Amino acid sequence: MMRDLAQVNADLQEQKERVDTVDFKMVTFSLAGKDYGVDIMNVKEIAKADKFTYVPNAASFVQGVYNLRGDIIPIIDLRMFFHLPVEKKNDSIENMLILRIEDRVYGTIVDKIDKVVGINSESIQPPHPIFGDINIKFISGVVEKEGDLYIILDVIRIFTQTEEDKQKPRGVVAEAAAGPAYFSPPMDTPDTQESRAASADTVLNFIKESLPALRQFYPGSLNEEWIRRRFADWSGTRSGEALQLKTAGEADEYLSGFYSPDTGRFWSEDYAALVKSLLPTLSSNSIQVWNIGCGRGYETYSFACILKSRYPDGYIKIWANDNDLMAVSQAPNMTFELEGVPDYCKPYMTKGRTGYSFNKAIKDSIVFEYHDISHENPLPDLDIIMVRDVLSFLPVQDQERIIRGFADKLKGRGMVMTGRNEVLSGADWEFIGKEPVSLFMHAE
Repeated sequence: MMRDLAQVNADLQEQKERVDTVDFKMVTFSLAGKDYGVDIMNVKEIAKADKFTYVPNAASFVQGVYNLRGDIIPIIDLRMFFHLPVEKKNDSIENMLILRIEDRVYGTIVDKIDKVVGINSESIQPPHPIFGDINIKFISGVVEKEGDLYIILDVIRIFTQTEEDKQKPRGVVAEAAAGPAYFSPPMDTPDTQESRAASADTVLNFIKESLPALRQFYPGSLNEEWIRRRFADWSGTRSGEALQLKTAGEADEYLSGFYSPDTGRFWSEDYAALVKSLLPTLSSNSIQVWNIGCGRGYETYSFACILKSRYPDGYIKIWANDNDLMAVSQAPNMTFELEGVPDYCKPYMTKGRTGYSFNKAIKDSIVFEYHDISHENPLPDLDIIMVRDVLSFLPVQDQERIIRGFADKLKGRGMVMTGRNEVLSGADWEFIGKEPVSLFMHAE
């Protein structure tokens, strides 16, 4: 009897020692009010963030990608992955576990990150559906510690495609118990210059897809050079921040350096002088101009005065078009205070009862009309087409079609003035401008 009692005591002591031995540590967190844990060996770090770059056509639980000190990582919302309710918060900052699974890094959004808990691995019990609201295949076990029950997630199973899964349609884990959609982000590549460049291109592509939705700005070959320059500046000044364009205001900030000088006002003396210096001698005494996107007419009047000064004996006709009916309707009758008019325009102005306006020679040279550039517009053969900062706000297929149409409308060696940061590419176009004037001549 004494030997039996001694044996019992020995067994109890051994059990106590086993329980007190910590050979497994997990980072604990909560999802929808329940406690979970993941092996600390899979946790790279914890973080907080509130801006993620949108990923087009991604699964609903993919919040986007995140710039983690220069590394672009996918962000998965575990609550949405497991179809759990999402807590409403006063701010948009999310709690994230940054996980390393084999050679990949993922960000996972959870409700709350708690603490590190150490346990003995032998105390982990097999999973059972009663312990969680998530698919049992993603649970490696359950364990009790100081009265709290933790569901241990098998993150390797969550983020690793099995051979069985590979036989099923990509993007779906089809199971009898409808589990969450499968997510397999692109493989990370080694941290090389090439991989960093590839990551930057990925983020740049996200920005390109955001601009049309937020500000109807369509990236293409016309503005590709500026887009890449701007992205380099943008990412350099937002180190550590998400680069996603989520609002129209952010898109406006991104596009702030795109526009040509003196948009919506008279051209400055310096800009006008540079434009005049770039205009060649024309073979004809008749100068036909198409001004697309004339707005309220400031650009048109500026250019008309420059043309009159450059070709004093020429017959000048400008077809000034815009799809803003109110603007083109009011443009012919605009009056100005003389002190607000640049000097190169003043010789062509006359004083009236309500202020200064342009004289008959300038007004007769301009036809202000409502017109949408996406529609055909019958015009005579043109010497100059002025289309500053207009084409980039049309879908790329329209950009390309309209530029091809320019070639048909222009006389031999005719010119196109695009926006400062818009480039006509191809053998048909020769750049004859000078920063910040973007002027192209059509090859004969």
